[in-house]
Amino acid sequence: MKVTVGPDPSLVYRPDVDPEVAKDKASFRNYTSGPLLDRVFTTYKLMHTHQTVDFVRSKHAQFGGFSYKKMTVMEAVDLLDGLVDESDPDVDFPNSFHAFQTAEGIRKAHPDKDWFHLVGLLHDLGKVLALFGEPQWAVVGDTFPVGCRPQASVVFRDSTFQDNPDLQDPRYSTELGMYQPHCGLNRVLMSWGHDEYMYQVMKFNKFSLPPEAFYMIRFHSFYPWHTGSDYQQLCSQQDLAMLPWVQEFNKFDLYTKCPDLPDVDKLRPYYQGLIDKYCPGILSW
Repeated sequence: MKVTVGPDPSLVYRPDVDPEVAKDKASFRNYTSGPLLDRVFTTYKLMHTHQTVDFVRSKHAQFGGFSYKKMTVMEAVDLLDGLVDESDPDVDFPNSFHAFQTAEGIRKAHPDKDWFHLVGLLHDLGKVLALFGEPQWAVVGDTFPVGCRPQASVVFRDSTFQDNPDLQDPRYSTELGMYQPHCGLNRVLMSWGHDEYMYQVMKFNKFSLPPEAFYMIRFHSFYPWHTGSDYQQLCSQQDLAMLPWVQEFNKFDLYTKCPDLPDVDKLRPYYQGLIDKYCPGILSW
């Protein structure tokens, strides 16, 4: 079954070019011009209107039982191929290819860290939320903390939050909002999407990966933090220690998309071995 979703707003302006050619990194994530800007803006307008404290808590309750599907990691990878956006002229290959491209980029740069290779394969698997009927604005795009005022580097910050009821609530509309200074991101309620969902899946199914892997999965779309340097007032020392790992992962997520598609059939046995090592068997989603 094909589920047509719009392009991931956090991916739209990452052109599919060889990373050696993409010397000008400013050409990535351009939110001021481009053929898909209207569609991307609409997605963020919906996200920034409806992602509230109550909404996020409701999604944790809805999906926290992990009763939607039983499947292996590799079955979830294959399910990503049902999420190809048929209206996106820039991406005419399946989502799973990006997963393998990211993983192979990491494997080349960090051959001794097999757990890191697996993170590349896993990082977007939370997008199976779309198969469970979730709207695009609750699956993809950049994430941000709910329960406090959005900071300057949140994309479209000044033009998309006007109708979010939390910003009219004095509990949630200050810089700290409902949080204590430097409480740690583990105590912060992030907007709901594929990052948070996959992190929760990994915890529930007891993936035996290091803490760095959980951070990479949970915060890889938190661009206002790892790229915009915002939300420092919420960060603990542990968050700051983990930040370079998230930034290292982001290099491969952002710049490994290229026209040369990997030979997935040849790669499967290696990654199946990593799955068997760190997250084997049929999992609860």
